[in-house]
Amino acid sequence: MKQICVIDGQGGGIGSAVIKKIKELFNENFEIIALGTNAIATAQMLKARANRGASGENAIVQTVRNVDIIIGPIGIIIAHAMMGEVTTGIAEAVSLSPAKKFLIPLSQENIELVGITAMPLPRILEALIEEHVHKFYKNNK
Repeated sequence: MKQICVIDGQGGGIGSAVIKKIKELFNENFEIIALGTNAIATAQMLKARANRGASGENAIVQTVRNVDIIIGPIGIIIAHAMMGEVTTGIAEAVSLSPAKKFLIPLSQENIELVGITAMPLPRILEALIEEHVHKFYKNNK
């Protein structure tokens, strides 16, 4: 079974929304691993029906090595992002992971992604799941 790792921090709201949408569309065709930069984010993603979860830098660093897809806000590849919750170890591990990465272009950092059209978060998540995750699923059955 293919594994999707959803990484989020702070309140885990974006990760929870992603997990709910994946579960609605794909049921149990993927194992979803919730990785929070803190325990609150992980708990929220587990409530959204992730199959399992863990918190903190070491859990993230160890897990992203062996998953098929990583989903999270773009801040997960930027050291010190998410109010400092993304360590250099997390950013490096996610960046170096062989997994396909689907990054949501939301950032509280002083970074602007040029060429990205502004869309509301629900539409971004819809495109993420229905276009990218669905395409990955079809190509890797």
